[in-house]
Amino acid sequence: MNIQRIGVVGCGLMGSGIAQVCAQKGYKTIVREVTDELLQKGLGRIRSFLADGVRRGKVKQEEADATLKNLQGTTSLNDLKDCDIVIEAVVENLDEKKKVFAELDRICKKDTILASNTSSISITAMAAATKRREQCLGLHFMNPVPIMKLVEIVRPEVTNEATLQAAKAFAEGLGKTTVTAKDTPGFIVNLLLVPYICEAVRALDHGLATKEDIDTAMKLGCGMPMGPIELLDFVGLDTTLYIMDVMFDEFHDPRYAAPALLRRMVAAGALGRKTGRGFYDYSKK
Repeated sequence: MNIQRIGVVGCGLMGSGIAQVCAQKGYKTIVREVTDELLQKGLGRIRSFLADGVRRGKVKQEEADATLKNLQGTTSLNDLKDCDIVIEAVVENLDEKKKVFAELDRICKKDTILASNTSSISITAMAAATKRREQCLGLHFMNPVPIMKLVEIVRPEVTNEATLQAAKAFAEGLGKTTVTAKDTPGFIVNLLLVPYICEAVRALDHGLATKEDIDTAMKLGCGMPMGPIELLDFVGLDTTLYIMDVMFDEFHDPRYAAPALLRRMVAAGALGRKTGRGFYDYSKK
C-alpha cells in the first residue's frame, strides 16, 4: 500500500508529536481534536518545538516552514476520510478508543489502515468495533515522539501481512526503529517497565531512599536517561496508574499492582508535569 496521507486523532502530547514527525517527513498530515481550543494548544506545541529547533540549529527554517505547510488541523473526524492510515492517540480508555475506531471504520475509505498509539490496551478489542479487523494494529510511539527512535508495532492475530508490512515501512520511513509484539497487555516496553516503576515507588514509600537518590542511582548506576520517579512524572501518574491496573487485571501478578502511594497522589490530583506537581514540583519551571 502506498501511504501518502496521514490522519491523527488527538492533538495532545502524543498526538501532536506523531503529527509533527509525519509532517516533517513530507506527509500531508491532518490532526483532529475535539475542540478548537485543544487543537490550537496542540498545534502551538508543534510550532514551539520547531521554533526551538531552529534557535538551537537542529532544524532549518525551511524545514520548519515545510512541516507546518504539510500540517492541517480539524475538529471533525470526517476530514480524515481520505487518509491512507489513521493513528488514534486519544485518552487511554478502551470504550473511548472503540468509539473512535468504529467511527473511523464508517467514514474512512475501505483500504485505510487503522492504528492505535495505545501503550497497553488490547488492539484486538478495538478492532472488534470495526468491519476491517485485518487492517487494524498498534503503532506505539515513545514519548517524546520527535526524539525517541522506537515504535512498537502490535500485531493482533487477525491483522493481515499486507497491513503489517505497510505499517512497518511507514514507521521506518519516519526514521524510527520498529519492534513487533503480540497483542498482550503492555506489549514489550511496558511489560518490563511497569514493574520497575512500581518497585521504585514502593521503595520511596517504604523510606528506602529519597526520590532524588532513587533517580540518581538509576541514571548514574544503570545509564538511564531519566530516573523512574522523574519518568513517572513525565508520563503522567494517572496514565501510568491506568496501565498498571490494565496489566494487573490481565496477569493478576503482584509485580503490576499499583502502589498505594501512587493511588493517593492521583486521587489528590498530583499527576506530574502536566499539572505542575507530581513527585516533584514543576510550578516554578
